[in-house]
Amino acid sequence: MIWATITIVTSIEQKAWRAGRFWWDWPRPSDANMAPLKAMVFDLDALADIDSAGHRPAFNAAFAELGLDIVWSEQRYRQLKVLSDERTRVAAELRKRGVRCECDVLAELLVDEICATKAMILDETILDSDVTPRAGIVDLITEAFGAGIAVGIVSTGSHAWVEPLVRQLVGDGVVSTVVTPDDAPDGSLYEHALADLGATPQDSLAFAGSPANQRIAAAAGVPTVLVDGDDVSGAPIHLADCQHVRDEWNQSHPRPTAA
Repeated sequence: MIWATITIVTSIEQKAWRAGRFWWDWPRPSDANMAPLKAMVFDLDALADIDSAGHRPAFNAAFAELGLDIVWSEQRYRQLKVLSDERTRVAAELRKRGVRCECDVLAELLVDEICATKAMILDETILDSDVTPRAGIVDLITEAFGAGIAVGIVSTGSHAWVEPLVRQLVGDGVVSTVVTPDDAPDGSLYEHALADLGATPQDSLAFAGSPANQRIAAAAGVPTVLVDGDDVSGAPIHLADCQHVRDEWNQSHPRPTAA
């Protein structure tokens, strides 16, 4: 009996996900005791390249409006995205460019002004910008909707433009909930979305458009797939594959059970 227990534990550990492996490399688990996929949650960056068509141009417009000789290229913006948030990226750029203020408080106020101006510009321009969905993602969402799987979208943007943009990209009536900080001020976007969808993390699969968003979804306990730019070849884009990825994640990330 002891030997059997050790064998089972070792087998599960061997199935742990390793960085650099695609979902199709994973061994298939037994179908026994695998609950059906009930919900899928996409962050807006997984659905479309909001950075290139929205955030970066809005920042460049904000810099120009405030008289700052700063223009972020796509390459520079990708470099800055390794930093955790917009304020940190702006502060890093100001330091690199030698933009100095008399004191730290004034430097923080300048960062605040840049980010506030950018947010205002984004709110005014995003719905008219050239934002298109990533290849295969809308088809996957439509397939999920047809199969009765609830679909949610999360974003750190303003609900005022995120919800209409989602309708532009996906269509009406397909997405069951759109969650932003306006809906979840404490930042629990994934938890809020799953509550709206009536699903648990174990029942669900999240698609993240950046490593930072992937970490947030995983911290909420949701099995998560990273959509890396416009190349979705490493992501499951059919329901059967999504079910498999969700099952493998749950097996390789065991959850505490009641004694």
